[in-house]
Amino acid sequence: MNIREGFQDVLGIKLYYRYFDNGPDSPKLMCLHGGPGMSHDYLTPLSDLSRDGISVLLFDQFGCGRSEEPSDRSKFTFDYAVEEVEEMRRQFFGSEKIFMMGSSYGGALSLAYSVKYQDRLKGLIVSGGLSSIPETVREMQRLISELPRKHRDAIRKHAEEGDYSSTEYQEAVWYFYRKHLLRMKDYPEDVMKSLEFAEKRNVYPVMNGPNEFTITGTIKDWDITDKIPIIKIPTLITVGKYDEVTPNIASMIQQRITGSRMVVFQKSSHLSMWEERDHYNSVLRRFIFRYSRTSRA
Repeated sequence: MNIREGFQDVLGIKLYYRYFDNGPDSPKLMCLHGGPGMSHDYLTPLSDLSRDGISVLLFDQFGCGRSEEPSDRSKFTFDYAVEEVEEMRRQFFGSEKIFMMGSSYGGALSLAYSVKYQDRLKGLIVSGGLSSIPETVREMQRLISELPRKHRDAIRKHAEEGDYSSTEYQEAVWYFYRKHLLRMKDYPEDVMKSLEFAEKRNVYPVMNGPNEFTITGTIKDWDITDKIPIIKIPTLITVGKYDEVTPNIASMIQQRITGSRMVVFQKSSHLSMWEERDHYNSVLRRFIFRYSRTSRA
């Protein structure tokens, strides 16, 4: 296996990547991180798949992590992101069909990509992903309503006031995260690195908003639920039992993509690739090898 990292010029800006290359005959997996605005770092557990002969491409999307940011913020959109993903795929894999995995917002992006470019894919993996921001926010508000009163009231009070920086509010946010984002006592360094990048860069506040469940940015009304039935390629949908992007959202996607399969990780919240690392990767491994024999484009 050859591990490469560096910067790729994509649509006029440099994107940082790490590629675990197992050669031309290996199945190829392109991974899309979430946020929007995180970095690829929290997806490093997927590099484990390279030990099984799968080539794995991780990269930081525009304005994320170590990658450059477009000077024109009107490009901070799903449409631009889809074209960025396609150009990145083309530069690394040419006409070869690949597998695509998207986590959280990356799952939404992978769905949007598949609606337009599914003919470039052998299979799609949506992990804690979504097809509707408004529906996902409604589900997150339901989760907030189930929090202890202290944290529930703090979130609602300060959200109404638009005060997202108070200590009381931040404590409540982290309580939510530890229930529904990542249920590990100590957050891994790679996860913290992604969260820190999101806080420092512009993409997360511009496109998303102040936190995971307060989506006030440019994507707040995005919804392609009525478009995803067009997806006909093999599709795996994964979700954690305690996921902030709930099993109800995963089920909504599964019901609309004919032949898709849904797996619920019983000990996980949003980041199953950390909470049940071996189990998660084994599920992806079986899916990839099952469909890796399909022909090239």
